[in-house]
Amino acid sequence: MRYNAAMDRPSAPRDLGQDAYDRIRAAIRDGTLAPGLRLTETDLAARFGVSRTPVRGAIARLEAEGLLTHEPRRGLTVTRPDHAGVMELYVMREILEGAAARLAAQHATEAELAAMAEIVEGEPAAFGHPGQLAEVNQRLHGLLYLSAHNRYLLRSLEQLSATMALLPSLLTLDGRAEAAHAEHRAVLAALQRRDGAAAEAAARAHARSAQRHRLAWLLRAGELPVAAPGTPPEGPARG
Repeated sequence: MRYNAAMDRPSAPRDLGQDAYDRIRAAIRDGTLAPGLRLTETDLAARFGVSRTPVRGAIARLEAEGLLTHEPRRGLTVTRPDHAGVMELYVMREILEGAAARLAAQHATEAELAAMAEIVEGEPAAFGHPGQLAEVNQRLHGLLYLSAHNRYLLRSLEQLSATMALLPSLLTLDGRAEAAHAEHRAVLAALQRRDGAAAEAAARAHARSAQRHRLAWLLRAGELPVAAPGTPPEGPARG
């Protein structure tokens, strides 16, 4: 039997706090813990099979990131962004994704560009399949972020992406998937030409288009404040 020194070395201690944080954050991202859901330390500890101490630390980090919120009379909940929060997210998305596209035009490898092209070309096959379409969209945007080759920008984009996941995907509504596909093609074409200014402009246009679509959806859902001219809004319309 061959001796393996690695077998005699103790394994690195597991960071239970980081593990709890990663698992709760992933559950928020994939919608398992939906916006507005009430949570408790005890429930989270039982769900993820850990003690309350690492869960408490994870909650503090997620609150600081804006993914969890303490609501009056309800306690801890998964954050449900209000109208102002949604608009702020899209402003930052336009800025950060525009910067990522500009940098990707300069620094993306040929392999990264080829992978993005493959994803974009395969998008139409996912039309009509919500889960698959959302996954394809996340892969494309994630690869764009990585292709910028800037660790600090990537960190900001990862946080933005986690917060954007609090909003339901609208890709299957009102032809948004087809429009987003055309916008992705425009970004890709600029990247392939190594035209940073055009890539940034195309990425910003894509973010603004998504914002307009989100606003229209919020209005139909009665989530935007409505008031007569000259009077302050009293809250979201629920008609």
